[in-house]
Amino acid sequence: MFGPNLFTNYYEAVSMIIFAIGFTTLMLHKNMIKKIMGFNIMDTAIYLFLASKGYIAGRVAPIIANGDQSVESYINPIPAGLVLTGIVVSVSVTALMLALTVRLYTQFHTLNIDEISTLSKGEMI
Repeated sequence: MFGPNLFTNYYEAVSMIIFAIGFTTLMLHKNMIKKIMGFNIMDTAIYLFLASKGYIAGRVAPIIANGDQSVESYINPIPAGLVLTGIVVSVSVTALMLALTVRLYTQFHTLNIDEISTLSKGEMI
């Protein structure tokens, strides 16, 4: 039923499950706060996946210590940099989404995206 690498790659499997949970939350809920939460869950899954791909057992962070400069002693710093950059971008996007949600709530007095769509079409006529 499961492939032979499922238990050796369990971080990747868990990140895919978390991503699926976030995606279904984003797609199935009508509440805008829940959609933002689903988006953040998806971000977290991507960060877990990148961190798991960048980790190599038995190696340490790429900080030269004790004069050891061999490449085989250190992990790749690129996935960690991508995760840090992604966190900064995701915090900014979340702040923007929450600010827009507050503006929409003050105007339409609801967080249901279908009701907001209906009310906004009624205002245009």
